[in-house]
Amino acid sequence: MKGRPMSKIALVDDDRNILTSVSICLEAEGFEVDTYNDGQAALDAFNRRMPDMAVLDMKMPRMDGMELLQRLRQKTQMPIIFLTSKDDEIDEVLGLRMGADDYVKKPFSQRLLVERIRALLRRKEAIEAGPEAGDEAKVLVRGNLQMDPLRHQVKWKDQDVTLTVTEFLLLQALAQRPGVVKSRDQLMDVAYEDQVYVDDRTIDSHIKRLRKKMRSVDEEFSSIETLYGIGYKYNEA
Repeated sequence: MKGRPMSKIALVDDDRNILTSVSICLEAEGFEVDTYNDGQAALDAFNRRMPDMAVLDMKMPRMDGMELLQRLRQKTQMPIIFLTSKDDEIDEVLGLRMGADDYVKKPFSQRLLVERIRALLRRKEAIEAGPEAGDEAKVLVRGNLQMDPLRHQVKWKDQDVTLTVTEFLLLQALAQRPGVVKSRDQLMDVAYEDQVYVDDRTIDSHIKRLRKKMRSVDEEFSSIETLYGIGYKYNEA
């Protein structure tokens, strides 16, 4: 990150040991870190200044991670990673469906968390900077779908659809080549890059939420087809 302003990471967890150890690790990696021990304190601070991304614990007093995630998604599409205990599979799926970009199970490797943060920030920066000159700089049009990578804007039948960074990249990967099947592994590479491992359910959860958002503006949206045991493809209407 040399030569660039430090990215501000908000770390929200009621475990003081995690706040201390992770913030030290992130600061050593060149990030600016703000820590909060409950969701309400974080939300109050975010209303004054939004960070570049947030790492949220699911279980917290006053306002838990789910409620904080829901409130944040009403006003921002910044990348969000949530922390969950190893047995809370329901929280993982629900959190992704509510708009989180990724999750990390406790206890976790700080190196893994740093890599996932970097991967999300790289995608955020790439979308904000826009693609290099060439065909990719143009608005992608596939039937009723319009995607503007430069502005991170999506329209379906001329209606705006707000997507997270991960959802945008998955839809873009599918829509670039209509009719071509993308395996879950290929979509994982698009969304998470090679050095970050996620399982199939993570991609499936993002696709479900993506469909739900598209159907919020068009109940008959069916352009993303599931090929069970294989992957997904985009069908141009």
